Amino acid sequence: MCMDDKKRSFSYRQIFVIGTGFLAMMLVWTFYNAFMPLVLSEYIDSSALRGIIMGLDNLLAVLLIPWIGAWSDRISTPFGQRLPFIIVGMPLAALLFVLLPLVANISLGWLLIIDIAFLIAMTLYRAPVIALMPDVTPQNKRSSANGIINLLGGIGAMIALFGLSAVYDVSRTFAFGIGSIVLITVFLLLFWRIDRQPPYAEKASEASEESQSLRVLTKALKALINVDFRGPLLILSGIFFYFIGYSGIEAQFTTFAVGYLQLSSGEAGTTLGIFSLSFVLFAVPAGFLGNRFGKSRMMQLGLAILIVLFSVVPFLPNVLSIQILLFFAGFGWALVNVQAYAFVADLGGKAQIGYMTGLYYFFSMASSLIAPGLAGLFMDLFTLPSLFFVASISFGLGFVFLNAGAKKTTKSGTQVEA
Repeated sequence: MCMDDKKRSFSYRQIFVIGTGFLAMMLVWTFYNAFMPLVLSEYIDSSALRGIIMGLDNLLAVLLIPWIGAWSDRISTPFGQRLPFIIVGMPLAALLFVLLPLVANISLGWLLIIDIAFLIAMTLYRAPVIALMPDVTPQNKRSSANGIINLLGGIGAMIALFGLSAVYDVSRTFAFGIGSIVLITVFLLLFWRIDRQPPYAEKASEASEESQSLRVLTKALKALINVDFRGPLLILSGIFFYFIGYSGIEAQFTTFAVGYLQLSSGEAGTTLGIFSLSFVLFAVPAGFLGNRFGKSRMMQLGLAILIVLFSVVPFLPNVLSIQILLFFAGFGWALVNVQAYAFVADLGGKAQIGYMTGLYYFFSMASSLIAPGLAGLFMDLFTLPSLFFVASISFGLGFVFLNAGAKKTTKSGTQVEA
């Protein structure tokens, strides 16, 4: 960090304010992923088709987020670089979110139109909200700042799965309405409290290579296919495969719980919440374990735990036993997910952190495009519990590729160059 950076201000209060943006976003996304399949089920019987629709947000993320993020690097307005996207995206998303249960009572056509518009609105402000943190944070403080923001994001997910799930059983419209109110409230907080000219943000050149995000991604993927970088490619492939399992569970669990376990919609969301609660509780210990025993080793241990636990879910006798298993599965997922980004970022060395970050999110989001539909297809062809066999197989493939990539990378000492 340069001497000029040391003189600049840094405020944990500002980080908390930014974190509320992540809280609201995680609250809405978590609630949407859990309950939108149930809303769609009123018109669409096929779990596979519902899963394909649920993958639209990830398609939009892959296509639009890099472009919007780069656009927010380049613009200069009286509201700063990020806030214009938030001003448009958050209020619009709040309005469309509360409309979803209302138009669901009209027709499937209107539901899909409002759904797609909502996904575009959420995508519009997603990258700019995340970029607010490094805008106001010196490099040596970003790990602790990111910890605060992710903690608030976890709280948002908990509110969705434990709070709004209970409300959903009473009034679906009211549950969606609360999510909209949270979005509007947080928008107003961000609008009034965010620094218009943050100390660590710089306007990127229109012609800068960094602004051409899709071109950089294409170049990065071509470089990664090079035989010298086979280790990192295997690791990223492992991440792709295990995210299929996670995204499939996230999108289809409530369908399984309502259709197979005969739970109410709210009870299904609360049961899924046990998995998320366990992840939040074990996230910090998982980080310490990764530092102590190695990131790759802990990721493989976590995948092994998930393979075993999800393989036995279809054979469990009651809801309580499944809830207990989900709690332990949350620990396994913490071992995997807490290490993953740092592990991938380390592959490129200090000079290629941004490059490897882009690849990490590309591979993880790409898997989320196909996971809900793939899991739903198996649920349609076989039985609803086959969701967990799909997840176990994908975690197994993730384990194999991750193990092979880690061995090859360690043996060669490879660092990826763009």
